[in-house]
Amino acid sequence: MTNNAPTSVLVTGASGNVGRPLVDQLLGAGHRVRALTRDPERAALPPATDVVAGNLKDAGSLDAAFEGVAAAHLIGFDAADYSPLDNGAEIAETALRKGVRRVTLLKGELEKSDLELAIEASGLACTSLAPVEFMSNVQEWADSIRSEGVVRDGFPDIPSAMVHDADIASVAAAALTGGAEHAGQEYWLTGPEALTAPQKVAVIGEVLGRPIRFEELSQDQIVGQWREQGFSDEEVEFFLLMRTNPPEAGYTVLPTVEQVTGRPARTFAQWVAEHRAVFGG
Repeated sequence: MTNNAPTSVLVTGASGNVGRPLVDQLLGAGHRVRALTRDPERAALPPATDVVAGNLKDAGSLDAAFEGVAAAHLIGFDAADYSPLDNGAEIAETALRKGVRRVTLLKGELEKSDLELAIEASGLACTSLAPVEFMSNVQEWADSIRSEGVVRDGFPDIPSAMVHDADIASVAAAALTGGAEHAGQEYWLTGPEALTAPQKVAVIGEVLGRPIRFEELSQDQIVGQWREQGFSDEEVEFFLLMRTNPPEAGYTVLPTVEQVTGRPARTFAQWVAEHRAVFGG
C-alpha cells in the first residue's frame, strides 16, 4: 500500500535490471525520481527523471545524489562488476545528513554487506530485498538459442524459484513510498514457480513457438567455463555450492511479492514474452 502524497526518491543503479523498472513504476505512480547512473546519456531514462552522474563508490557524487530526496533505493554492490562496496559508512552518513529517512537495499549475497551493516547502525528505516535468482539471468543462454536453438547447462535437477526483475522493483516501490510496516523487514523474493533448467528451456520454446534443445554439461565442464571467465577459486566454490546444494530458500516459492504489492508475482513465461527479441523470437 502506498501513500497518496508524492515522494522524492533516489534510484541507484537506475539503468539496471531492477533500477530501470523501478524508475518507470515510481514515475507512473506520480513520484519524483532522481536517478544515479554512470552514463546518463546511454541510460536513456524517461525525460521526467532527474538524472545525476555517478555511482555509490564515487564519494564526489553522493552529496548531489542524496540532496533533497526522502527515500532511496540502494544496491549493496558495485553495479559495474558486482564487487562489494567498502564505503558503507560514508553512504549511510551522507544519506542521513541530506535528510533521507527511508531506504531499500538490494542484497547481492547471503551475508550482510558493509553497506547493510552501516545502514543498520545509522538508524535509517531500511527494507532489505533478497531475490533468490533474477529471471534475467537466463539471458546468458540467448546467443546459443538464437544461433543453434540449444541451451547447454549443468545441474538439470536443481530447481530455482527465480523472480521477475520488475517484481523486485515493485516491492522496492511499495517499501519506499508505503507505510512504516516495511521498515526493518528482509523480504525474500521469488516468482510463483520453481523451475529446473530443462523446464526453463521448455518455457522459452513454448513462448517462442519453436523447439529449444537442452544439452547437459558435466560439473567439470561448468567449472571450466567459470574459470575461463576469470572467476576466483572462492567464487567458483560458492557457485558450485549454490548449484549443487542450494539453500531451501532458493527453491521454495514464497508469497512475499503478492503480500507486499497486492499483485501476484509475474511468471517466467511473462518474462520471456516481454524479452522474446533477446532470444530471436
